[in-house]
This record gives sequence, C-alpha cells and structure tokens, in this order.
Amino acid sequence: MLELNILLLVVLVFVRETIGVPAQTPFEISPIDTNAKPRRKLQGRFLHITDIHPDPHYRVGSSEKKACHRGKPKEGKSAAGFYGLPFSDCDAPFSLTNLTLDFLDREWTDEIDFVISGNATPCLTGPAARHDNDRRHPRTTAEIYDLNRAMAKKMEHVFVRKGIPVVPSIGNNDNIMLPGPNSITAEFTSIWRAFVPFPSYQVFQRGGYFSVEVVPESLAVVSLNTMYFYDSNTAVGGCERTGPQDPGNLQLDWLEVQLKAFRDRGMQVWLSGHVPPSPRNFYSECYVRYLELSLRYQDTIVGHLYGHMNMDHFFLLDAEQLTRSRDVAPALHAAAAGDPAVLKHPKKELYKLLLQEFADLPGAARLNHDNYAVVNVAPSVIPTYLPSFRIYAYNSTGEAYRPGQPGDVVAAHSLRSLAGAQCADGGAYAHSWRCHLAQPWHSDARSPSRTNRLWTPLGYAQYTLRDMDTADESRPPKFKLEYLTFPVAALHPDADGAANATDSDSEVGAAKDKAKVWRPIPRRHLPRTLRNTTVGKSKKYAPYGMEELTIGAWTGLAQRLGRAKAKGLRSRFREYMYMGANGE
Repeated sequence: MLELNILLLVVLVFVRETIGVPAQTPFEISPIDTNAKPRRKLQGRFLHITDIHPDPHYRVGSSEKKACHRGKPKEGKSAAGFYGLPFSDCDAPFSLTNLTLDFLDREWTDEIDFVISGNATPCLTGPAARHDNDRRHPRTTAEIYDLNRAMAKKMEHVFVRKGIPVVPSIGNNDNIMLPGPNSITAEFTSIWRAFVPFPSYQVFQRGGYFSVEVVPESLAVVSLNTMYFYDSNTAVGGCERTGPQDPGNLQLDWLEVQLKAFRDRGMQVWLSGHVPPSPRNFYSECYVRYLELSLRYQDTIVGHLYGHMNMDHFFLLDAEQLTRSRDVAPALHAAAAGDPAVLKHPKKELYKLLLQEFADLPGAARLNHDNYAVVNVAPSVIPTYLPSFRIYAYNSTGEAYRPGQPGDVVAAHSLRSLAGAQCADGGAYAHSWRCHLAQPWHSDARSPSRTNRLWTPLGYAQYTLRDMDTADESRPPKFKLEYLTFPVAALHPDADGAANATDSDSEVGAAKDKAKVWRPIPRRHLPRTLRNTTVGKSKKYAPYGMEELTIGAWTGLAQRLGRAKAKGLRSRFREYMYMGANGE
C-alpha cells in the first residue's frame, strides 16, 4: 500500500508541478495482497473495455467549450459533472476511471477469465492519456507516460493480481507513430510489463504488438498496433507490396506466423486492437492483407474486437466487396481521427451507411460464409456518449475443434481467385496484394466461428452509466444493463422446473444460483424483469435474440437490419449506437 501510494503521489505531484494540474482524486488503489491468486476455474466470460482517456486537468463545473478544464458554461448549457459530462467532447475525470474500475473489481472480477482493453491502458497515443484538445494545457510526453503508469498499476491491481490476464493495445490520438524500435515501444515495454509476456518483449519493442495465451494451450488474444495500418499515420508506407520492410507489412507477416502456429496447435484466437479494420480506416493495402488473413484463418479466429469510434456497432469484412463496382464509403471511419469533434458529421452518416452495406448483402441462399468475418466495435468509457463496457460469454465446454484432420475440405478459393479480372496484366491491381495472395483459405463450417462449440462466443451484455447529470460525490451513478445479444431464454438454461427466483440479490440466492448451473450473465447482474424465468421476450433488453455470435448469426442480423421494413429493429440498433443522442 505504502509503495503504491508513494508511486501515485510522485506521479501526480510531478505532473502538477510541471503542467499545473488542478486537484483531483488520484487513481485509487487499495492495499495489494502480494501473493497473487492462482488462475481460477474458467467462468466462460471476459471483459471488453476501451477508450478511458483520464484527464488530470478536468474540473467540475467547467465548460465543455474549454475542454472541461476551466470557464463556466453559457446559460442553458451543462457544466462538467463530478463523474464527467455525457454527450460531450470532454475527456474523463479520474473519478469516472476510479468508479468504473472499482465497480468491475467489486462486481465482476470473480465472474470473468480475462480482459481485452481496446486501449484502456494504452500508449503515448492512446486512451490512458487525454486528448490533446487544449492549447493552454498541451499534452507532454512526461504527462502521458505518468498517466499510463498510473493506469497500468490500477489495472494490475484490479485484474492481474487476481490471476486475470489483461491484453491492452496501442491507441491513436497523435495519429503519428514512427517505425520501431522507438522511444514509445521501449517505454511501454516497461509500463506494460505485467501484460506483455516475457517471450514477446523483443517483438513488442519492435512494433508494439504481441499475443497472450489467456487460456494456455487453448485460447489466445492478439493485440495489434493499428497505428501501422491507420491511414492518418503518415510516418508509414501503408503496407505497399513494394515495401516489405514497412512496419505494417512486418506486423502482418508476424500475424501470419502467429495464426499458423496457433492453428497448428489447435488453438482459437481473438484479434484485438484500437482502430477498426475497414477500408475507411486502414491504408488500402493494409486492409486487403488484414482481410485476407482473417478469411484464410477463419477456422482459427473467433472474433475481432476494436474501439476508437466511441459508437456501438458491428460491420462485416467482406471479400466480395473488393470486387464490387460500388465505391466503398470512403469517408466513414477515416473521419474518426481521434478527436470527437471531428466526428460531428460522419457519425450521423454511420448508421445509414451500415444499413446500406447490410442491404447489399446477398440473400441467405447465395451468401457464402467463407467470404466473411465480423468486427465488433465497442462504445467507450469516455463520455462522448455514455460510459460503457461489455461482458462477453463464451462456450467453455465440449470438444475442441481440430483443424487439418483427414477428410477436411480446404476452401477451393483464395483472394487472388476472387479478384479475377482485376488482376489482368496492366490492370490497376496487377501489382497489389489482392492479386498476389493465392493461399487457399481455411474455412470450415464446423469451426467455432461458424458453429456453437468450445470457445464459440455466445453473446454479450452491455452496461452503461446513466444519471450522470444528477450524480455527485455523495450520490454516484450506477452501471446498468443497456442491452444484451442473447435471447431471453438463454439467460435461464435451467428454466424448466425452476421457480421464479428473484432472491439472487442476496448472498444466499447468489450462492444457490451459482451452484445450480452456469449462466451467460449471472442473475444478479440482470434487471429484475429478466430474472423472472417466465419472461420469454424483451424488446427493451434483448431485441436481437442471437443464439450465439457466429459469423452466420451476425450476417443474419445484418440481413434483418438491411430490410427497410425492419423499423423497430433498426430503431433499437440506432438507439444503441448513439445511446439516445439521435446521431447528433
């Protein structure tokens, strides 16, 4: 306790003395049990949390126009609240960081197996630091590193000491990152020592990416440094095929080796990072290579988890999209350069653009799932809308999928075969990656990304922090369920013959609940209406009704959303995307 308090006080005193930080409650860390707990029995759940952006200059009562650092708001405008200013361009006060992580420590750490932080504790360019949005208080390298050290210590305390692996990723806010090794990767090799496995240090120092076996010999998470793919980073070459030493190409070469090795060992993999992989975000050649690897190893990758956009949504990696004549909406994600203010116009367009992409999908009879992967983009903790996090449930039972068995059918096509005429001599793409990636794809309808079996993601529950406008230090707001992807029936696998138990608020009820049967979301974390086993449907909390999060389930939801008649479903999708802000 003494050691940690001294560390954090030194951090904050240093920052205050060098940049004049107003007083705030520092990141709070309770006494640490030096005997870290061993790995527990698998719970079949994990946490995805992204974009915290703690701001040491945040001041309660200040104006959004001044980045919530000073001034008074104009009449009729909301002032910065104790826990943040929702639906604003301000970053997060330390009180919101502490409230969120303390809540997860208290309520969820006994229920999860690992954490994917699509950069809850990231680097010089990422959301363990604030945005550089105030000329009077410009960010300094020292401030950023100090905030990241404090955040890493907080994450260590909440998760790692309990045997819960944390997999962070590098962010983007400065939009420039030079090829490594560099001072950033060197510094974060030290700051993230508790998160990056020792065998990965050399690779991480070179490029800021690594992998972790969150379930040894079975399930891994790959943390990608999307700065080397991001088209706003002008310090890199954009994965051009003529530049084999480009840091984006080197990272994708490494990823290819990782995926092959995990597949050879019969493991499954989550891919994670900060900036979502789309043709509107990535350099075109980086996107093509990412898409190709995602589909070549579709039988090994169970999902793709990202942040950055602050808006809850999903989209499809679609190989056939590369061959369509329609231009792929060029401005959507590229406009998200890290500053929420830049998003004002494009974020209104996101909803309509996604619906158009969904409407363009082939019908169920003609849709070939070998050609698709699904990217899930989580909302942020920073209150651009409302602070949020997700709890994913996954299948932790049954027989493991083993690729490459006798009799397995290897997909007959590759990206090169799909590109077809685009690769004609003298054509625009003849010398691009799409015309030179001819390796056959490993697509299998029996794999966990395609059918419900061991390691298949089953669904997620999203929690948001509401009532922030009326909250203060003595009356903190509470995280509450916003929605979940499961059908209501899946929440109560023992519903047959079960009583309408709602006593799980008590310790006795919770113990009985846990002893009975595994539930994707523990009953105590559900609103009362969903704890009742006689409730069969809920448009408010469970409009999607997805039995699992396979590629087929996501394309099915996309097709439903693509129908103009699905007004109710579309309304929910929009509401979740903008959290009631109507896209403004």
